[in-house]
Amino acid sequence: MTGVLAVVGVGGMGQAIARRLGSGDRILLADFNRDSLETTATRLRGDGFDVTTHVVDVSSLDSVHELAVAAAALGSVTRLAHTAGLSPVQASVEAILAVDLVGVAHVLAEFEHVIAPGGAGVVIASMGGHMMQPLPPEQEVRLARTPSDQIARLPLAAADQFDNGGSAYSFAKRANALRVRAASVAWGKKGARINSISPGVIATPMGLAELDSPTGGAMRAMIDGSAARRLGTPEDIATAAGFLLSPAAGFISGTDLLVDGGVVGALTTGQLDLGGITAAG
Repeated sequence: MTGVLAVVGVGGMGQAIARRLGSGDRILLADFNRDSLETTATRLRGDGFDVTTHVVDVSSLDSVHELAVAAAALGSVTRLAHTAGLSPVQASVEAILAVDLVGVAHVLAEFEHVIAPGGAGVVIASMGGHMMQPLPPEQEVRLARTPSDQIARLPLAAADQFDNGGSAYSFAKRANALRVRAASVAWGKKGARINSISPGVIATPMGLAELDSPTGGAMRAMIDGSAARRLGTPEDIATAAGFLLSPAAGFISGTDLLVDGGVVGALTTGQLDLGGITAAG
């Protein structure tokens, strides 16, 4: 039976996931940018994919609710890939928190109501979430479980708590993994699974823009000091998503999969020294 693959965000990772996993299903593509959304949909339709589009603002609970309703109207929502996000080079602290923190919380909450039994979802987090200092346990619980429409009011999530976009980004991505961990319980009651993927430096337009930013030197050092010694590709992330969204991962839920070429492993074992320079992944 044909199912619905909902892909939120039509950047490099979203497009790669849609192409890898969308054959034979109905694809619901969602993005804030209508022009990018329609351009991507036209290309996919030209290659034989069944694509419906929906403009969404993930920072708005009402907008995400409308997206989830639209997905369910297309059929059985069997898979979700949430890839939408902003990087430090693209946006302000406030925008990063609204999209990368609050937006993920909204999507997890609203798609919990429409995901089909046996379905699965993935959220794109980041290795940046693994590179920040651990939070006190009570703060992690608040980040994980505060309702999505209230998370922005947490004192620890206030914009003035962050020195720059990079620290806000890492915080939001750490929160993504925590939200997924908590959401796995509610999704499990629906007979569904939810996991996150933490990419490293990926050759998407967003990733390449970060390489050209003031923190690009540190990011290149991370690539050079990693096990893989290369940029990741959108296809690397799509492959990981394909596994987590497949029956082969049926006993995996509430976890985060690092797909970073070994950067975090090298950093956390003292084999990669950035000389005090930090960078969000």
